[in-house]
Amino acid sequence: MKYGIALFPSKPLQDQANSFRMRYDTHYAQIPPHITLKDPFELEEDQLPQLLKSLKEIAKNADPAYIKVYKVDSFYPQSNTIFFKIQEHESLTYLYKALHQDSEETKPYSFVPHLTIGQDLSEDEHADIVGRLKMKEFEHEETIDRMQLLYQLENGSWTVYETFRLGKEA
Repeated sequence: MKYGIALFPSKPLQDQANSFRMRYDTHYAQIPPHITLKDPFELEEDQLPQLLKSLKEIAKNADPAYIKVYKVDSFYPQSNTIFFKIQEHESLTYLYKALHQDSEETKPYSFVPHLTIGQDLSEDEHADIVGRLKMKEFEHEETIDRMQLLYQLENGSWTVYETFRLGKEA
């Protein structure tokens, strides 16, 4: 089965992201706005208990994740993905590194904390939308105290398998 690990921001930030996603993101109906901590990966059912144990330990040792959205950006020319850029913070970096420490996979890109608001756009659409959105101010700060293990359904959508509270009090 295919799994992934993400953070879901507050409803106000999700609502703001969705105001763009419903127009510009082909994955709008498949998953709510989120910050990906670990890209989708395959896992056999008998490996799940060990993953859950590991995620509980990582969550217990992590601080709640502080996020600060400060602008719109794009991964162009690698892809036409448009996103709310999130300032790097040690709480996010810790989670990302902890979730990848045992991984043998090679990441093609470094960790760029972000919340996707558009993808799979044509070159012209992408250039037009990024140009307009970069002229606007976007600022939002919050602390997220939960991390989610997600799994992919047969229809391609994602749903939460388990939620892990971040921090010593979890």
